[in-house]
Amino acid sequence: RIRAGRSQPGLRPQHLSGLEMIRDLCDGKLNGGEIGSTEITFTPGKIKGGTHTADTKTAGSVCLLMQVAMPCVLFAASPSELHLKGGTNAEMAPQIDYTVMVFKPIIEKFNFTFNCDIKRRGYYPQGGGEVVVQMSPVKELSPINLTERGTVTKIYGRAFVAGALPIKLAKDMSAAAVRCIRREIRDLYINIQPVREPDDQAVGTGSGIIIVAETSTGCLLAGSSLGKRGKNADKVGIEAAEMLLQNLKHGGTVDDSLQDQLIIFMALAKGVSRVKSGPITLHTQTAIHFAEQLTKAKFTVTKSEEEDPGNDTYIIECQGMGMINSNLKC
Repeated sequence: RIRAGRSQPGLRPQHLSGLEMIRDLCDGKLNGGEIGSTEITFTPGKIKGGTHTADTKTAGSVCLLMQVAMPCVLFAASPSELHLKGGTNAEMAPQIDYTVMVFKPIIEKFNFTFNCDIKRRGYYPQGGGEVVVQMSPVKELSPINLTERGTVTKIYGRAFVAGALPIKLAKDMSAAAVRCIRREIRDLYINIQPVREPDDQAVGTGSGIIIVAETSTGCLLAGSSLGKRGKNADKVGIEAAEMLLQNLKHGGTVDDSLQDQLIIFMALAKGVSRVKSGPITLHTQTAIHFAEQLTKAKFTVTKSEEEDPGNDTYIIECQGMGMINSNLKC
């Protein structure tokens, strides 16, 4: 019943290319691997690393491809280089800027590092973007403890246009976002850079904005939005600003987009991980459900009591399964 409730049920191009990449990474067998398929059988072999390419051939998200591959290549026998092709800034998925600015520094707290090189940006509908991810395997993942939010110390970001769009749009998005944040947070310098993506580094036409808040304890929370034809630039900027303010309001240490992306790493890590978050998203509930079914990890979610009762915060706690990479001797 893969994606049974969606308007287009079953596998979409990015899910299929993700599965095919994992199959190739581990010499596995995949049955039922076609677009629209609601049932697959996957038999993994040994994860071997190396250079692999996944191409959605659409604006399917390269960030979703990265999410599929990352937990696998961490437990490979040798380093991996993944060439991921598709949309870098697409609706209904993290933007590549979010992956680099927020996901990467936080996920590296599990005690691994990776390199993400944006070769070309690609937008809806034609895609054509490419990122190269390089990653070495680890023996095991360390647990994380993200329970102290701290105070917001910096707010920064980028508003971008590419292709046929004038830089004025980026400036308008940025200015509208700054005005919106200023109403709530008056005493911080807000630096949202308007940029025009170089023509040789972007395919097609697109625009959008990402704004990141950094706190005194090293938390990163974000808001983002994409432009589309007929959507006013101010509205794009305000949407991203409101999303950021919303994420700051609940008092969690992670924003709503990062929540579910941490679950699989918490499940694989050795030891107890704790993350304070805002209201648990449906994505996170789903991720916890499957992580518990597929690993011996145990999750508990409790309402966080210590704060101001107005805050809707929760503690996601996980006793990780302590996955060991048997390919690595040291």
